[in-house]
Amino acid sequence: MMSHISRFVLGVATFGLVLGGVVSAQDTALGPVTQRIIERGSVICGVNRSVQGFGFQDASGAYSGFDVDFCRAVAAAVLGDANLVTYRPLEAGERQAAMQSGEIDLMSRNTTFTLSRDVVWASIFGPTLFYDGQGVMTLAELGVETIAELDGGAMCVQTGTTTELNITDFISANQLNIELLKFDNAEATWEAYIAGRCESWTTDKSGLASFRLRAANPADHVILAETLSKEPLGPLSPQTDEQFAEIIRWVAFGLIQAEEYGINSANVGDFVMRADESSEAYTARVKPEIQRFLGQNNNSSGSFLGIANDFMVQVITQVGNYGEIYDRNLSPLGLTREGSLNALWTNGGLLYSPPFR
Repeated sequence: MMSHISRFVLGVATFGLVLGGVVSAQDTALGPVTQRIIERGSVICGVNRSVQGFGFQDASGAYSGFDVDFCRAVAAAVLGDANLVTYRPLEAGERQAAMQSGEIDLMSRNTTFTLSRDVVWASIFGPTLFYDGQGVMTLAELGVETIAELDGGAMCVQTGTTTELNITDFISANQLNIELLKFDNAEATWEAYIAGRCESWTTDKSGLASFRLRAANPADHVILAETLSKEPLGPLSPQTDEQFAEIIRWVAFGLIQAEEYGINSANVGDFVMRADESSEAYTARVKPEIQRFLGQNNNSSGSFLGIANDFMVQVITQVGNYGEIYDRNLSPLGLTREGSLNALWTNGGLLYSPPFR
Protein backbone atom coordinates (compact mmCIF):
# COMPACT_ATOMS: atom_id res chain seq x y z
CA MET A 1 0.00 0.00 0.00
CA MET A 2 2.71 2.47 0.96
CA SER A 3 4.64 1.93 -2.23
CA HIS A 4 1.54 2.76 -4.27
CA ILE A 5 0.98 6.02 -2.37
CA SER A 6 4.67 6.88 -2.27
CA ARG A 7 4.87 6.60 -6.04
CA PHE A 8 2.17 9.24 -6.36
CA VAL A 9 3.72 11.59 -3.79
CA LEU A 10 7.08 11.39 -5.52
CA GLY A 11 5.43 11.95 -8.90
CA VAL A 12 3.56 15.06 -7.78
CA ALA A 13 6.65 16.46 -6.11
CA THR A 14 8.74 16.14 -9.24
CA PHE A 15 6.26 16.34 -12.10
CA GLY A 16 4.44 19.49 -13.26
CA LEU A 17 2.37 18.65 -16.32
CA VAL A 18 0.66 21.67 -17.87
CA LEU A 19 -1.85 21.31 -20.68
CA GLY A 20 -2.18 24.48 -22.75
CA GLY A 21 -0.63 26.40 -19.84
CA VAL A 22 -3.86 26.05 -17.85
CA VAL A 23 -4.34 22.69 -16.14
CA SER A 24 -1.68 21.36 -13.78
CA ALA A 25 -1.69 18.00 -12.06
CA GLN A 26 0.50 19.56 -9.37
CA ASP A 27 -2.44 21.61 -8.12
CA THR A 28 -4.33 18.59 -6.71
CA ALA A 29 -4.57 18.57 -2.92
CA LEU A 30 -5.96 15.67 -0.93
CA GLY A 31 -9.31 16.27 0.69
CA PRO A 32 -10.14 15.36 4.31
CA VAL A 33 -11.90 12.08 3.47
CA THR A 34 -9.11 10.95 1.17
CA GLN A 35 -6.54 11.80 3.83
CA ARG A 36 -8.44 9.80 6.45
CA ILE A 37 -8.63 6.81 4.14
CA ILE A 38 -4.86 6.85 3.54
CA GLU A 39 -4.07 7.31 7.24
CA ARG A 40 -6.53 4.60 8.26
CA GLY A 41 -5.47 2.22 5.51
CA SER A 42 -9.01 1.28 4.49
CA VAL A 43 -12.18 2.65 2.89
CA ILE A 44 -15.29 2.59 5.09
CA CYS A 45 -18.12 1.83 2.69
CA GLY A 46 -21.83 1.82 3.52
CA VAL A 47 -23.52 -1.16 1.83
CA ASN A 48 -26.55 -3.40 1.84
CA ARG A 49 -26.25 -6.92 3.21
CA SER A 50 -29.52 -8.54 2.20
CA VAL A 51 -29.92 -7.93 -1.55
CA GLN A 52 -28.22 -10.74 -3.40
CA GLY A 53 -26.31 -9.56 -6.45
CA PHE A 54 -25.98 -5.97 -5.17
CA GLY A 55 -24.95 -6.13 -1.53
CA PHE A 56 -25.08 -9.43 0.36
CA GLN A 57 -23.38 -10.84 3.45
CA ASP A 58 -23.09 -14.63 3.52
CA ALA A 59 -23.00 -16.93 6.55
CA SER A 60 -19.23 -16.53 6.86
CA GLY A 61 -19.57 -12.74 7.05
CA ALA A 62 -18.12 -12.11 3.58
CA TYR A 63 -19.67 -9.40 1.41
CA SER A 64 -20.30 -9.63 -2.32
CA GLY A 65 -22.30 -7.89 -5.02
CA PHE A 66 -22.31 -5.21 -7.68
CA ASP A 67 -22.27 -2.34 -5.16
CA VAL A 68 -19.70 -4.09 -2.98
CA ASP A 69 -17.37 -4.42 -5.96
CA PHE A 70 -17.50 -0.67 -6.47
CA CYS A 71 -16.29 -0.18 -2.88
CA ARG A 72 -13.42 -2.52 -3.78
CA ALA A 73 -12.68 -0.54 -6.94
CA VAL A 74 -12.33 2.70 -4.94
CA ALA A 75 -9.98 0.99 -2.48
CA ALA A 76 -7.86 -0.30 -5.37
CA ALA A 77 -7.68 3.22 -6.82
CA VAL A 78 -6.79 5.04 -3.60
CA LEU A 79 -4.84 2.41 -1.66
CA GLY A 80 -3.72 0.02 -4.37
CA ASP A 81 -5.52 -2.92 -2.74
CA ALA A 82 -9.17 -3.78 -3.39
CA ASN A 83 -9.36 -5.78 -0.16
CA LEU A 84 -8.77 -2.74 2.07
CA VAL A 85 -12.48 -2.08 2.66
CA THR A 86 -14.40 -1.96 5.93
CA TYR A 87 -18.06 -2.62 5.21
CA ARG A 88 -20.76 -0.82 7.19
CA PRO A 89 -24.18 -2.44 6.62
CA LEU A 90 -26.92 0.19 6.48
CA GLU A 91 -30.69 -0.12 6.57
CA ALA A 92 -32.57 2.39 4.45
CA GLY A 93 -33.42 4.62 7.40
CA GLU A 94 -29.78 4.78 8.53
CA ARG A 95 -28.34 6.15 5.31
CA GLN A 96 -28.81 9.88 5.86
CA ALA A 97 -27.30 9.86 9.36
CA ALA A 98 -24.36 7.73 8.23
CA MET A 99 -23.63 10.15 5.42
CA GLN A 100 -24.02 13.34 7.44
CA SER A 101 -22.11 12.13 10.50
CA GLY A 102 -18.99 11.11 8.63
CA GLU A 103 -19.41 7.53 9.82
CA ILE A 104 -18.71 6.31 6.29
CA ASP A 105 -16.41 7.53 3.53
CA LEU A 106 -18.59 6.28 0.72
CA MET A 107 -22.02 4.75 0.22
CA SER A 108 -22.55 2.14 -2.45
CA ARG A 109 -25.93 0.75 -1.54
CA ASN A 110 -28.64 0.70 -4.25
CA THR A 111 -29.54 4.30 -3.42
CA THR A 112 -31.61 6.38 -5.85
CA PHE A 113 -30.22 9.76 -6.90
CA THR A 114 -32.85 12.35 -5.92
CA LEU A 115 -32.91 16.11 -5.35
CA SER A 116 -33.56 15.88 -1.61
CA ARG A 117 -30.86 13.29 -0.99
CA ASP A 118 -28.39 15.30 -3.00
CA VAL A 119 -29.08 18.47 -0.98
CA VAL A 120 -30.51 17.49 2.41
CA TRP A 121 -28.14 14.58 2.93
CA ALA A 122 -25.23 16.92 2.06
CA SER A 123 -23.99 14.32 -0.39
CA ILE A 124 -22.34 14.21 -3.79
CA PHE A 125 -23.71 11.51 -6.09
CA GLY A 126 -21.32 9.81 -8.46
CA PRO A 127 -22.30 8.59 -11.94
CA THR A 128 -25.30 6.31 -12.22
CA LEU A 129 -24.03 2.73 -12.41
CA PHE A 130 -27.38 0.95 -12.65
CA TYR A 131 -30.56 2.32 -14.21
CA ASP A 132 -33.46 0.72 -12.41
CA GLY A 133 -37.19 1.21 -11.96
CA GLN A 134 -39.72 0.28 -9.33
CA GLY A 135 -41.90 -2.75 -9.91
CA VAL A 136 -44.33 -5.06 -8.16
CA MET A 137 -44.06 -8.79 -7.50
CA THR A 138 -47.06 -10.95 -6.84
CA LEU A 139 -48.16 -14.57 -6.75
CA ALA A 140 -48.33 -16.27 -10.14
CA GLU A 141 -51.43 -18.17 -9.03
CA LEU A 142 -53.41 -14.91 -8.88
CA GLY A 143 -53.10 -14.55 -12.65
CA VAL A 144 -52.90 -10.75 -12.57
CA GLU A 145 -51.00 -8.72 -15.17
CA THR A 146 -51.43 -5.17 -13.85
CA ILE A 147 -51.15 -3.43 -10.49
CA ALA A 148 -54.77 -2.27 -10.79
CA GLU A 149 -55.87 -5.91 -10.59
CA LEU A 150 -54.43 -6.03 -7.05
CA ASP A 151 -57.10 -3.56 -5.90
CA GLY A 152 -58.60 -4.55 -2.58
CA GLY A 153 -55.54 -6.42 -1.38
CA ALA A 154 -52.47 -5.67 0.72
CA MET A 155 -49.00 -4.79 -0.54
CA CYS A 156 -45.78 -4.92 1.48
CA VAL A 157 -43.31 -2.05 1.18
CA GLN A 158 -40.15 -0.86 2.92
CA THR A 159 -40.69 2.39 4.77
CA GLY A 160 -38.40 5.42 4.55
CA THR A 161 -37.69 4.85 0.86
CA THR A 162 -38.58 6.39 -2.49
CA THR A 163 -40.36 3.08 -3.07
CA GLU A 164 -42.93 3.92 -0.39
CA LEU A 165 -43.49 7.40 -1.82
CA ASN A 166 -43.84 6.15 -5.39
CA ILE A 167 -46.39 3.44 -4.63
CA THR A 168 -48.39 5.81 -2.41
CA ASP A 169 -48.58 8.30 -5.27
CA PHE A 170 -49.55 5.55 -7.74
CA ILE A 171 -52.34 4.23 -5.52
CA SER A 172 -53.71 7.73 -4.99
CA ALA A 173 -53.50 8.74 -8.65
CA ASN A 174 -55.29 5.58 -9.77
CA GLN A 175 -57.84 5.63 -6.92
CA LEU A 176 -56.97 2.10 -5.82
CA ASN A 177 -57.84 0.51 -2.50
CA ILE A 178 -54.54 -1.21 -1.74
CA GLU A 179 -53.43 -1.41 1.89
CA LEU A 180 -49.73 -0.75 2.38
CA LEU A 181 -48.02 -2.83 5.07
CA LYS A 182 -44.76 -1.09 5.98
CA PHE A 183 -41.54 -2.66 7.25
CA ASP A 184 -38.18 -1.27 8.31
CA ASN A 185 -35.95 -3.23 5.95
CA ALA A 186 -35.97 -5.26 2.75
CA GLU A 187 -35.56 -8.59 4.55
CA ALA A 188 -38.61 -8.03 6.75
CA THR A 189 -40.63 -6.85 3.74
CA TRP A 190 -39.77 -9.98 1.77
CA GLU A 191 -40.46 -12.29 4.72
CA ALA A 192 -43.88 -10.72 5.26
CA TYR A 193 -44.75 -11.29 1.60
CA ILE A 194 -43.55 -14.90 1.66
CA ALA A 195 -45.50 -15.49 4.87
CA GLY A 196 -48.69 -14.40 3.09
CA ARG A 197 -49.29 -11.17 4.97
CA CYS A 198 -49.66 -9.38 1.63
CA GLU A 199 -50.52 -10.54 -1.89
CA SER A 200 -47.75 -8.42 -3.44
CA TRP A 201 -44.69 -6.39 -2.59
CA THR A 202 -42.85 -3.56 -4.25
CA THR A 203 -39.28 -2.35 -4.60
CA ASP A 204 -36.83 -1.74 -7.45
CA LYS A 205 -37.11 -4.43 -10.10
CA SER A 206 -33.50 -5.42 -9.50
CA GLY A 207 -34.34 -6.08 -5.86
CA LEU A 208 -37.42 -8.08 -6.83
CA ALA A 209 -35.30 -10.23 -9.13
CA SER A 210 -32.74 -10.77 -6.38
CA PHE A 211 -35.23 -11.84 -3.72
CA ARG A 212 -37.22 -13.97 -6.17
CA LEU A 213 -34.24 -16.33 -6.41
CA ARG A 214 -34.55 -16.99 -2.69
CA ALA A 215 -38.09 -18.36 -2.98
CA ALA A 216 -38.60 -22.10 -2.61
CA ASN A 217 -39.95 -22.05 -6.17
CA PRO A 218 -39.16 -18.79 -8.01
CA ALA A 219 -41.71 -19.66 -10.70
CA ASP A 220 -44.46 -19.14 -8.11
CA HIS A 221 -43.77 -15.40 -8.22
CA VAL A 222 -44.04 -12.96 -11.12
CA ILE A 223 -42.75 -9.43 -11.61
CA LEU A 224 -45.42 -7.33 -13.31
CA ALA A 225 -44.45 -5.51 -16.50
CA GLU A 226 -45.32 -2.01 -15.22
CA THR A 227 -42.45 0.26 -14.18
CA LEU A 228 -43.46 2.95 -11.70
CA SER A 229 -40.42 5.18 -11.59
CA LYS A 230 -36.93 6.14 -12.63
CA GLU A 231 -34.42 4.79 -10.13
CA PRO A 232 -30.87 5.84 -11.08
CA LEU A 233 -28.61 4.00 -8.62
CA GLY A 234 -25.04 4.94 -7.88
CA PRO A 235 -22.44 5.73 -5.22
CA LEU A 236 -22.38 8.88 -3.10
CA SER A 237 -20.00 10.59 -0.70
CA PRO A 238 -20.04 13.61 1.68
CA GLN A 239 -20.00 17.17 0.33
CA THR A 240 -17.15 17.86 2.75
CA ASP A 241 -14.66 16.40 0.25
CA GLU A 242 -15.06 17.28 -3.42
CA GLN A 243 -11.63 15.81 -4.20
CA PHE A 244 -12.72 12.36 -2.98
CA ALA A 245 -15.97 12.73 -4.92
CA GLU A 246 -13.88 13.26 -8.05
CA ILE A 247 -12.04 10.01 -7.37
CA ILE A 248 -15.37 8.19 -7.08
CA ARG A 249 -16.61 9.81 -10.28
CA TRP A 250 -13.60 8.83 -12.36
CA VAL A 251 -13.33 5.32 -10.96
CA ALA A 252 -16.95 4.80 -12.07
CA PHE A 253 -16.26 6.28 -15.50
CA GLY A 254 -13.10 4.20 -15.72
CA LEU A 255 -15.00 0.94 -15.25
CA ILE A 256 -17.28 1.89 -18.12
CA GLN A 257 -14.45 3.12 -20.34
CA ALA A 258 -12.42 -0.03 -19.75
CA GLU A 259 -15.27 -2.15 -21.08
CA GLU A 260 -15.66 0.13 -24.10
CA TYR A 261 -11.94 -0.26 -24.85
CA GLY A 262 -12.18 -4.03 -24.41
CA ILE A 263 -9.74 -3.94 -21.48
CA ASN A 264 -10.49 -6.47 -18.75
CA SER A 265 -8.82 -8.21 -15.83
CA ALA A 266 -7.44 -10.93 -18.07
CA ASN A 267 -5.80 -8.73 -20.71
CA VAL A 268 -5.01 -5.41 -18.97
CA GLY A 269 -1.36 -6.46 -18.73
CA ASP A 270 -1.16 -6.41 -22.53
CA PHE A 271 -1.85 -2.67 -22.51
CA VAL A 272 0.72 -1.76 -19.85
CA MET A 273 4.15 -0.46 -20.85
CA ARG A 274 6.84 -3.12 -20.45
CA ALA A 275 9.93 -2.45 -18.36
CA ASP A 276 12.29 -2.82 -21.32
CA GLU A 277 10.01 -1.14 -23.88
CA SER A 278 10.84 2.17 -25.53
CA SER A 279 8.27 4.94 -25.75
CA GLU A 280 8.22 4.59 -29.54
CA ALA A 281 7.67 0.84 -29.45
CA TYR A 282 4.92 1.19 -26.85
CA THR A 283 3.14 3.87 -28.87
CA ALA A 284 3.28 1.65 -31.93
CA ARG A 285 1.61 -1.11 -29.92
CA VAL A 286 -0.91 0.79 -27.76
CA LYS A 287 -3.03 3.78 -28.78
CA PRO A 288 -2.23 7.11 -27.10
CA GLU A 289 -5.77 7.38 -25.73
CA ILE A 290 -5.36 4.06 -23.90
CA GLN A 291 -1.94 5.14 -22.62
CA ARG A 292 -3.62 8.20 -21.08
CA PHE A 293 -6.45 6.12 -19.68
CA LEU A 294 -4.05 3.74 -17.95
CA GLY A 295 -1.57 6.43 -16.91
CA GLN A 296 1.29 4.92 -18.87
CA ASN A 297 4.33 6.34 -20.68
CA ASN A 298 4.51 9.48 -18.50
CA ASN A 299 0.88 10.33 -19.18
CA SER A 300 -0.88 12.14 -16.37
CA SER A 301 -4.11 10.54 -15.18
CA GLY A 302 -4.55 9.78 -11.49
CA SER A 303 -2.30 12.70 -10.55
CA PHE A 304 -5.21 15.02 -11.41
CA LEU A 305 -7.15 13.21 -8.68
CA GLY A 306 -4.37 13.00 -6.10
CA ILE A 307 -3.75 9.28 -6.64
CA ALA A 308 -1.37 7.13 -8.66
CA ASN A 309 -1.41 7.59 -12.44
CA ASP A 310 -1.96 3.88 -13.02
CA PHE A 311 -5.00 3.71 -10.71
CA MET A 312 -7.18 2.19 -13.43
CA VAL A 313 -4.62 -0.57 -13.99
CA GLN A 314 -5.05 -1.47 -10.31
CA VAL A 315 -8.85 -1.26 -10.50
CA ILE A 316 -9.18 -3.39 -13.63
CA THR A 317 -6.61 -5.96 -12.50
CA GLN A 318 -8.20 -6.49 -9.10
CA VAL A 319 -11.92 -5.89 -9.73
CA GLY A 320 -12.49 -5.96 -13.51
CA ASN A 321 -14.32 -3.64 -15.87
CA TYR A 322 -18.01 -2.73 -15.69
CA GLY A 323 -19.07 -5.69 -17.81
CA GLU A 324 -17.14 -8.15 -15.67
CA ILE A 325 -18.67 -6.75 -12.48
CA TYR A 326 -22.15 -6.89 -14.02
CA ASP A 327 -21.76 -10.43 -15.33
CA ARG A 328 -20.34 -11.66 -12.03
CA ASN A 329 -23.12 -10.24 -9.90
CA LEU A 330 -26.24 -9.32 -11.87
CA SER A 331 -26.44 -11.64 -14.86
CA PRO A 332 -27.17 -14.61 -12.52
CA LEU A 333 -30.27 -12.71 -11.37
CA GLY A 334 -31.62 -12.70 -14.91
CA LEU A 335 -30.96 -8.96 -15.34
CA THR A 336 -30.00 -8.99 -19.01
CA ARG A 337 -28.04 -5.97 -20.25
CA GLU A 338 -28.77 -6.39 -23.94
CA GLY A 339 -31.43 -3.89 -24.97
CA SER A 340 -31.49 -2.28 -21.53
CA LEU A 341 -30.43 1.16 -20.32
CA ASN A 342 -27.47 -0.52 -18.63
CA ALA A 343 -25.77 -1.35 -21.92
CA LEU A 344 -22.88 0.74 -23.19
CA TRP A 345 -23.87 3.75 -25.29
CA THR A 346 -22.31 1.98 -28.27
CA ASN A 347 -24.93 -0.76 -27.78
CA GLY A 348 -27.92 1.55 -27.32
CA GLY A 349 -27.67 2.00 -23.55
CA LEU A 350 -26.91 4.98 -21.30
CA LEU A 351 -23.46 4.01 -19.99
CA TYR A 352 -21.04 6.61 -21.26
CA SER A 353 -17.70 7.93 -20.01
CA PRO A 354 -16.22 11.38 -20.70
CA PRO A 355 -12.69 11.32 -22.19
CA PHE A 356 -9.71 10.54 -19.95
CA ARG A 357 -7.50 13.42 -21.04
